[in-house]
Amino acid sequence: MAARTIVVGDIHGCYDELMQLMDKVGLAQGDRLISVGDLITKGPKNREVLDLFISDKRLSTVIGNHDLALRRRWNGEHVKLKASQKETHKELKGEKDLYTPFLNTLPFKIDLGTHLVVHAGLRPNIELYSQTTGDLTRLRTLGPKRESAEGMPWYQAYYGEKIVLFGHWPSAEPRRGPKAIGLDTGCVYGYNLTAYIIETDQFVSVPAARAYDAS
Repeated sequence: MAARTIVVGDIHGCYDELMQLMDKVGLAQGDRLISVGDLITKGPKNREVLDLFISDKRLSTVIGNHDLALRRRWNGEHVKLKASQKETHKELKGEKDLYTPFLNTLPFKIDLGTHLVVHAGLRPNIELYSQTTGDLTRLRTLGPKRESAEGMPWYQAYYGEKIVLFGHWPSAEPRRGPKAIGLDTGCVYGYNLTAYIIETDQFVSVPAARAYDAS
């Protein structure tokens, strides 16, 4: 079987669901699995998710806003953490010397040629090298407040050359734009963990065992 590129939505510590999803897609030795970021916070098994991504060379990820907050904190920056980030910081701080070097390697984007993986989004009509880290990790809409759910979603106005695969903005079904696919289907909130197989244009999902976060 030809090698596949499998892109998975926000994991947020949902290790058991990730393992089920990998089994359901039949992840083979030659396949590549890429996360859209937010490996950790909110869910129950942050340590297990990090250990898996560190140890399994088939797996890679861009950095999400939650991952980034902890990376900055563990690198000594003064960062005000959200409640879920504080909990994960407390859970993992004894092993931050193990996890910080890994988080420090994570890019803001992964270019797959025909597709581009980012955590949150891209500003339409702006060159990739000019996109800000804030937009790459937190963008939702094109109004004055990029994290607001009110206004024009960036992906509805994006017509770039590459198809963008992103997460960050949970919804019951994958979000679709002319040249973008959103893969955060809210596993940590009790919905689904979803993957997209590029070569077959196929979605594969597994249900969450329960809602781990009520926000």
